Order: sequence, then structure tokens, then C-alpha cells
Amino acid sequence: MSRLRRNFVAICFGLSAAFAAYAQDSGSTQVDTAPASSSIRLRQEPAQQQQQDRRQLPYASSAADDKDNALLRRRLPPPVSEFERYARKAANEPDLRRFGYDLVERLQEDRSADYNPSIPADYLVRVGDELVVTLWGSVDADLRLMVDRGGRISIPRVGPVLVSGVRYADLPDVISRRVSQVFRNFQVSVALGQLRGMRVYVTGFADSPGPVVVNSLSTMSQALLAAGGPAASGSFRNIVLRRGKTIVAQFDLYDLLLKGDRSADQILQPDDVIHVGPIGPQVAVVGSVNRHAIFEIKRGETVDDALQMAGSFTSVADLNRIALDRLGNGNANRLLQLSLPESAAMPLVNGDILRAFNAGDLERPAGTQQKRVRVEGEVAHPGEYVMPVTSTVADAVRAAGGLTSNGYLYATEFTRESVRRTQQQNYERALRDLEADINTQAATRRATTAEEANGIVATTAVTKRWLDQLRELKPTGRLVLNLTPSSVELPDLALEDGDRIFVPARPTTIGVFGSVFSAGSYLYNPSRNVGDYLRLAGGPKKGADQSSVFVVRANGTVASSLQESGWFTRGNALASTGVQPGDTIFVPEEMDKTTWIQNAKDWTQLLYQFGIGLAGIKSAVN
Repeated sequence: MSRLRRNFVAICFGLSAAFAAYAQDSGSTQVDTAPASSSIRLRQEPAQQQQQDRRQLPYASSAADDKDNALLRRRLPPPVSEFERYARKAANEPDLRRFGYDLVERLQEDRSADYNPSIPADYLVRVGDELVVTLWGSVDADLRLMVDRGGRISIPRVGPVLVSGVRYADLPDVISRRVSQVFRNFQVSVALGQLRGMRVYVTGFADSPGPVVVNSLSTMSQALLAAGGPAASGSFRNIVLRRGKTIVAQFDLYDLLLKGDRSADQILQPDDVIHVGPIGPQVAVVGSVNRHAIFEIKRGETVDDALQMAGSFTSVADLNRIALDRLGNGNANRLLQLSLPESAAMPLVNGDILRAFNAGDLERPAGTQQKRVRVEGEVAHPGEYVMPVTSTVADAVRAAGGLTSNGYLYATEFTRESVRRTQQQNYERALRDLEADINTQAATRRATTAEEANGIVATTAVTKRWLDQLRELKPTGRLVLNLTPSSVELPDLALEDGDRIFVPARPTTIGVFGSVFSAGSYLYNPSRNVGDYLRLAGGPKKGADQSSVFVVRANGTVASSLQESGWFTRGNALASTGVQPGDTIFVPEEMDKTTWIQNAKDWTQLLYQFGIGLAGIKSAVN
């Protein structure tokens, strides 16, 4: 028995060595030898053989290939269609484009990024898919296995497993049952590696119709984008998926672009056909809408549908009306105004142009809108108030709680935006006229000596600097209310939107400025007049123009010596005029100053010319 046992062990050892040598020579999968207590390590066949088998299977595109394809398919902007040219001209919108082109271009660029979609549970494994199988426990393996043309994968020491047509969610159970026939006490994990490639066809009015290679999880929109999207004459809304002779789905790209709805975006199968139909009727939507574009419409779609495609109205749009430019017979335009919402259900026709109006730029009648006014100063409750359409200045002050005990109604400042705009326009027009007159005088003035020429140049330079200073002044829009010191309420002047009412505190000083020896503010005394305050300021200087003294009243009016002077009055005619708190007295400087020598020279030249004239007359008489 011992001899038979030794012979049996020798035979088994020889068979084991022969099997190991055969496996090493043929390059097939090897099994690691290990003690019975450790797990068995399964080795996969060399990578070169896997790559060779992979090249024999249908091509599966990768992210790098998608990037190369995107660069190759990058195209110039689509040609402008005839309707686009017409709509741009009719709507005066040079940048008006067909809706969808800019979004399609961005989606095409995004295809160059890595695309790693999640695998749905009902995905069916097919020939060309790569499975990543991981085993651990009594057996240890990390395998990347390609589904061959027979629909099988081959697991070392287990053998072939039929997986073609199996749902992705059922793969672990199918593989686990097959491995359990050889091993015990193990666990398995299965994932998809590289997806298989498949060929589909994009036909009809696509930018680049023909066969397109995509992966097995691609949808209609992805294959369509790989073909460049719809052409200029292709439809965004009439895209059909055919599988053999059966129409599987009808896809509207507007559902994806406008609503984010991909429910009709079916997953493709090999040899599917995506057909892009011709473009349908088109309309343009411009004006106060959130998206200016040319839209493709379906039969029966209305004005409201087009507005929804355009993102509806902006915040400042007129919601009550819209303009419709419709092509008539002989290509004559017929412009209609539609009332909303009554005309919202009106069907559109090919070539319509809708324009939404901007209500924010329109000036509304002052008597039909409420007034937003600002009341400040010596009132009980300063702030902004919204007043009814018939409100007055006095109503605004009453709305602010009335005057405080220190309020000086006589000096109220009332400013209005419409008055400021009018003042600014008139002021600029006056400056332009003044500048034109000065330039005309400078151009026509003749100089007989170099001294006069230098004087003209210097005068022109000073005048230009003076004009520049005048341009820097801006009108305030103050409206003089013609109040008297005894007034107890403001006039019943109708308010306008944006008015400002400022009631100052009662001042206690009188201002004296200009060509005086001590300009400044002096305490108000009701017994003093203009002359008294001029004496407090030291009186006018030698170069002062005493005949042009004026007083700016606190209510905005002006009193001038020129208003009070006559043929037999000289100097400051306002000297005996009384003043009110807050008044300002101004003494201007004499502008046209001449010395006694200059006056004597002028008189001498005049008498000389007069004498020559008399001598000439005498000679002629004799």
C-alpha cells in the first residue's frame, strides 16, 4: 500500500507541474499558489490581448475624442436667413437672431468636457461594454472584462458568463451565481467601465447630416449636437426618432431650451435615425421683453405663447398693449395695436413681428398721477410724502405736520425738477448766444496800434475764462413763491412729482458782501435799512459801483438800485430801503475803470479831431 500511495502522489505532482508549465507557455490566466487559509488571487490575461480584443469591437468615443470632434465641427456663425434680414430691418434690431443658436453653440462647446453620466438601473448590457468586476473574501480579483461578440465575459477559473441583455441592476446577482459554482464565502461588485460605441444617423435639415458615433448612453439631443444641430433651414421643434419603420419619439428642442424638459429626449440604440424637419413658421419678438429673438412657432400658437417664449415682459413694460407688424398682400406692412389681455389668444402667422412698449420712458399727464414730494426743514415731520393728484404746496406742509415755532415761511425754498430742466436749457442757450456775440465782436474789432491789439487779445482770454466759469454754474430749479414777511401759509400751487419744499429756520443776520471794507454777516435790527448795514461794513470802496447795489431777499426776489434810480438820482438809491432777516446786500465792483490821464487823453483826441473839422469847414467857406 505504501508503494501505491507513493506512486499516486508522484503522478499527481507530475500532472500539476505539467499543467503549470502549459499555462505559462500559452499565456493564459494564472492562479497564485497560496496556503489553504489565504484567499486565491486571480490574474487577468495580459493587457496587450485585451487591447487587441477591444480594437476588434465597435468604437466607443472618449472625452478626448469628443473634444477633437468639437474642434473639427466648430463652424462659423450660421448664415442669416431671409426672414432674419427682414426682421432686423423692420424692427431696427441689427443683432436680432434666431432663438436657440447661441444655446446650441454653448452646448457644443460643453461636449469637450469630460462626460461621466450615471448608469440607470435598467441599462441593458450589450456587446462592447466593459465591466469592472471586483471579488473579495475567499477569492481576490480586480478584473476589467470586455463583453465579447458572443455576449459573454470570461472570469479566470470560473469561465464564461453570459451578460448580454442583462439589466445593469441584475449584473451582481448573475455574476455571483456563476462564481458561486466554483468558490464559496466571497462578495462581488460590478460596475460599468468604458461604454460601448454605436453608430446612429442624423438626417434631414441638420448642419452636418450623416452617421454619428456616440456612446451607449447618448440621447437624441447629444447626437443632434454632435451633427452640428439644426441648420439655418432646419427645425428646432420637429425632430423625429425612427427605429426601423417605427417612430419612437418626437422631440421639441424648445422644451429643453425653454423649460428644461428632457422627457422626450430618448436614449438611442444602434442604427437609430434622427430626422430634422424643415423650419416652420417664424415670428420675431422685440421691445420691452426679457429675450429679443426670432422664434419658430407651431400651428395655433398665440400672442401669449410668443411672449412666454420671449421670457414675458420686463419690469417697465406696458402690460396693456402690444404692436403687431404683419406682412400683408404685396409685402406691404400693416401695423396693428393689440389690447391685452383681450388679444393674448390671437393666433400668429408666419412673418409676424411683435413689439412690447416701454412704459417707463413715457411722460404721463401731471393731473393723472400721484405726487412724490419731499418736505424738509422746520416742519413737524420732515420726510417724503405721496400726495393725491390735486394736492398743493400748502397740503404737503400740512401733511408734514405743519411749521414749527421757528419756521420762517417767508424764506421757503421750493424747487421743481421740470423748472430746473427748463432753466438749464435756457441757461445753455443764453451762454451759446453770448459766446457767439463775443466771438463776432472779437472778429470784427479792428486795432490801429499794437497796444490795442494786445488789449483785444487779453480781453478775449479773460472773456473765455469767464464763460468757462459760467458753464460750471448749474440752475437749482427754485421757483419764487412771492411771499411777504407777513405771509402765514404757502400759496395753493399744484404739486408735481419730485417737488422739494424746504422751510428754513428764522435767521438773525443780514449779509453784506462785495466791494465793501468789511464783508460779513451782521445781526438783524428792524430799525436799520440798507444804508445802515453798508455803514456797518465800512461803506463802499473807492472802486465800487454804488449805482448798481442790489439786495437778494430771503424769498428769492431781488431789489436793485437800478430799479429805483432816475435821471436826477445818483448813487445807492436803496440806502433808505428796509431789510428782512436773511437778506443779502451786495455791492458790485466797477467793471469799466479809467484813470484821469486816460480820460484826458480821450478828451484831447476828441477836441483835436473837432478842431480839425472846424478848420476844414472854415477853409471850405472861404
